[in-house]
Amino acid sequence: MNAAPPLEKDVVPDPTPPENGLSFVEEIHNLLHASVGNPISSCIQCGTCAATCPVASGGFMEHTPRRIIALIRAGFKEQVLKANTFWYCASCYQCTVRCPRGIDIAELMYGLKRYTVWKTQYQKGLIGPVFSETFVKMILRTGRSYEPILATTYIFTFGLPEMIQEAQNGTALMLKGRLPLLPPRIKRLENFKRMIRRIIPLGDSE
Repeated sequence: MNAAPPLEKDVVPDPTPPENGLSFVEEIHNLLHASVGNPISSCIQCGTCAATCPVASGGFMEHTPRRIIALIRAGFKEQVLKANTFWYCASCYQCTVRCPRGIDIAELMYGLKRYTVWKTQYQKGLIGPVFSETFVKMILRTGRSYEPILATTYIFTFGLPEMIQEAQNGTALMLKGRLPLLPPRIKRLENFKRMIRRIIPLGDSE
């Protein structure tokens, strides 16, 4: 069994008392409550998830899924929330399928995405958090997705030729009636918003 790699000497667990009385580990356990997989406390740090993950093995993740679980259990909240690991997750579910302890690691990645967006604590410069927030706000306004709004969250990360090509593709879709000029709205939108508020802690803002 491979042990988790040692942490940097200048990194310490977050000593700040939790606002809701729950530790970071308990908060993450609550995020996974609805998952069919076992809690991360059953992790034996075997490294199967890290070896299985195509993104981690490719060197794109700052921390492997195995290390992220180790950091969560050790209480290194800030280091976990500022990592790019879960935002780079390909959602292939190989880690979940092959985990010998039955941990739903893919659901953990989704849970950490939601948690960092709700807490507004994520690595700056990532497209994922901004895209997710834009999508949720758009859904709340109209009840439907609208591609031209979503495109603005990532199109400016392209080079000029790619931006021109995307604009041309969007214009062609609109001219053919495949892309509406204005975002469509669903019926009984307020009922839909009340349902969403039971799932996502939106507060008073949209």
